[in-house]
Amino acid sequence: MLNIGENMKKQFLLILFLAISSVSFAQTIGGSFMLGYPQGEFRSNVDRMGFGGQIQGTLWTPSKERPFTIGFDIGYIVYGQVDEKLPWIGYPGVYLDLSRTNSMGSAHILMQISPFFGTIRPYVECLFGGAYLQTRTTVRNENKNEEIASSTNFDDVTWNYGGGAGMLFRLGGASENVEAIYLDLKARYLFGTEAEYLTEKSLLYVKANGEPVFAVKKSKTDFFSFHIGAVVNLDLL
Repeated sequence: MLNIGENMKKQFLLILFLAISSVSFAQTIGGSFMLGYPQGEFRSNVDRMGFGGQIQGTLWTPSKERPFTIGFDIGYIVYGQVDEKLPWIGYPGVYLDLSRTNSMGSAHILMQISPFFGTIRPYVECLFGGAYLQTRTTVRNENKNEEIASSTNFDDVTWNYGGGAGMLFRLGGASENVEAIYLDLKARYLFGTEAEYLTEKSLLYVKANGEPVFAVKKSKTDFFSFHIGAVVNLDLL
């Protein structure tokens, strides 16, 4: 079952395309591992920690003359997963591994303000964009872990926006095409508009024809995340 407004989906894909394209022109490139915590209405349906990753690129490095920068940000987080071992009908003694994953991919326009300079650089940032929520089921061979089949059970698109704050700790000095390397610690809070989605407990039953029946949840999709990663300031111009 698909539940996506076509206009909203196209706008989200446009932001995602711009975000990926911006990496080719970026003067700073960063990435991080993140832990995510649903908030508000979202937490009442998904009361567990998610995990994932995030990459970003900005078009120039903040300086004393221009202590801000703009760019794009892409993230992916898994907020639920159910793993099952099921018998392969018609093949006695043979089992399949089934994984049903709830995830959220995001793409944002990013603005970062970093007015302090030195070995430790605090900053704040603002983000605006969208998120794509989906539940996908994958069936794999028990022994070789080869994918046999997969399907998107449900998906939706939502707008989200928010801000964050972090600290950059300088790790390395200048080298060819690299101005500096930083350890990046930050936290973000994103406000998500209303969306429909599935959770780990959404499966109600399976019909005789094999079609699953899900209980769909609907709420705002606010999220708090903590990140640890690295940022590289390039010197390509």
